[in-house]
Amino acid sequence: MADLCRNLARVREQIAEAALRGGRSPDEVRLVAVSKTHPAERVLEAWACGQRDFGENHPEEGAAKIPQVAAALEGERPRWHMIGRIQRRKAKLVVEHFDFVHAVDRRVLAERLSRLAAERGRTLPVLLECNVSGEASKAGFPLHRWEEEPARLEAFFAEVEAILALPGLRVEGLMTMAPIAEEAESVRWVFASLRGLREALRERFPALPWPHLSMGMSDDFPVAVEEGATLVRIGRAIFGPRGE
Repeated sequence: MADLCRNLARVREQIAEAALRGGRSPDEVRLVAVSKTHPAERVLEAWACGQRDFGENHPEEGAAKIPQVAAALEGERPRWHMIGRIQRRKAKLVVEHFDFVHAVDRRVLAERLSRLAAERGRTLPVLLECNVSGEASKAGFPLHRWEEEPARLEAFFAEVEAILALPGLRVEGLMTMAPIAEEAESVRWVFASLRGLREALRERFPALPWPHLSMGMSDDFPVAVEEGATLVRIGRAIFGPRGE
């Protein structure tokens, strides 16, 4: 557990330094420890080190792990983030077990989550996943080069307007994944593009604050924080290689 605490402390220090370089308070950035493939025992170790937010990629893994952690903590509970792509047939698990959804990448999924959340009498905070990098392997609303393509942006605005009208959901911002790169600096433009997209949304839908940008992982999170990330999703830098 000592190694885990040291890893968390090092990541938090890097987040704080990056936030200050970006002219922000470190308190504006929330660390989500990505616990996918790691057992509940590792989550409990991270909890003992002061970590309170955890992320899972697969609903069924989270649905098994979350009750185990809750039982061990006897009343206290982490904040659980669903950060991976969600199949519609697994949306019920997400609504039943998770507190925050990062990866709403299509209207039909939003509609499914909305109905299930409304049935449970809850309001589910969600982020809209946007593919601003243009990678075919990435999920998300297609927004590569949105700055140069007004029609693409308007199509996205229409989707957003429909999602904002759904009951049971509260849209709180945007999420993206940058390409894997040897130098984090080379993907800065992806994070800057998402930040710019949020500003465009604030202008079109001023009634919402759009507080969150979920961006940045183990290899690039300092650059993401410099560009305005409020949620960073860190797995390997905290827990080590998957499942180890």
